[in-house]
Amino acid sequence: MKTAAQFAAILVRPEIRAINAYHVAPATGMIKLDAMENPYRLPEPLRAALGRELAEVAINRYPDASGAAVKAALRATLGIDERFALILGNGSDELIQIVAVALARPGAVMLAVEPSFVMYKANALLAQMRYVGVPLLPDFTLDTEAVLSAIAREAPSLIFLAYPNNPTGNLFPLADIERIVRAAPGLVVIDEAYHPFARVSFAERLAEFPNAIVMRTLSKLGLAGIRLGYAFGDPAWIAEFDKARPPYNLNSLTQAVALTVLKHADVLEGQAATLRAERDALAGRLAQLPRVQVFSSAANFLLVRVPDANATFARLKDAGILIKNLHGWHPLLEQCLRLSIGTPAENAALLGALQSM
Repeated sequence: MKTAAQFAAILVRPEIRAINAYHVAPATGMIKLDAMENPYRLPEPLRAALGRELAEVAINRYPDASGAAVKAALRATLGIDERFALILGNGSDELIQIVAVALARPGAVMLAVEPSFVMYKANALLAQMRYVGVPLLPDFTLDTEAVLSAIAREAPSLIFLAYPNNPTGNLFPLADIERIVRAAPGLVVIDEAYHPFARVSFAERLAEFPNAIVMRTLSKLGLAGIRLGYAFGDPAWIAEFDKARPPYNLNSLTQAVALTVLKHADVLEGQAATLRAERDALAGRLAQLPRVQVFSSAANFLLVRVPDANATFARLKDAGILIKNLHGWHPLLEQCLRLSIGTPAENAALLGALQSM
């Protein structure tokens, strides 16, 4: 009888066996500045109201399969045009997977710029799409001509563009995104995960482009723990993607939290405004440090380049501060670190630790 490892070696796809699972660093007791989370909890009165609402959820029943009430709340709170249909996901990660699976015809190509969100390439592999990455310029700006050349050469079925980009934080020019969407023979997903901090959106132009949809998440806004992503666009697209969505993918507790908190969206927006101000202030202070290069960001994190990213990461970890070390992820990210924006006290601790190095 073969062992489980032998069975797995024979049966699991070689490309799956060749990769590692997504790693999440332990953060107990740390100042957690590695995952672009909102560092603020909900106010006590809202937490109490949320507790009362969750106590009434019928967890013995399956959730609303369509998430109709959540969709209505998102549409009303965030001003999503009635012309667009909505699909909900267990985080935007699931939506990326759904879109990739739906478009993964034999020989289909997924295209994205690099460096960008790692889950685009990961889901190309899972869906067995051929992945094509187009490098950004050394200053992390969009090499539009290179992207257009790749589109002409590869005819991708699917393009992902993060707006702002992760992990670089910058916004690509809207005019360049429009050129890419117009040139694309397939679908372009505009990933606006950091929309609360950029406060600009492709949604205002979406109706002009039948081959584009917008994807967002509530994770960065302050609800990372409930895993709620959403995408919207022409109903013809959403109807097809809904066929690839697992039934009951959005659990009852997630839906209840979303419905309660979206009634108090001003709280989340206030927190986002605070983080925007902290981002700009921290960027200015970091730029004054010797040998630290700070890149412009429209998100809730900052990308910096230091002389020795590995040593800086290790020393910050020893000081109880967890950030993201991007050195080795991509050639353009040499000696780069990603710093999520925390509370004023957390940002001061980060700055103080860096100043002492």
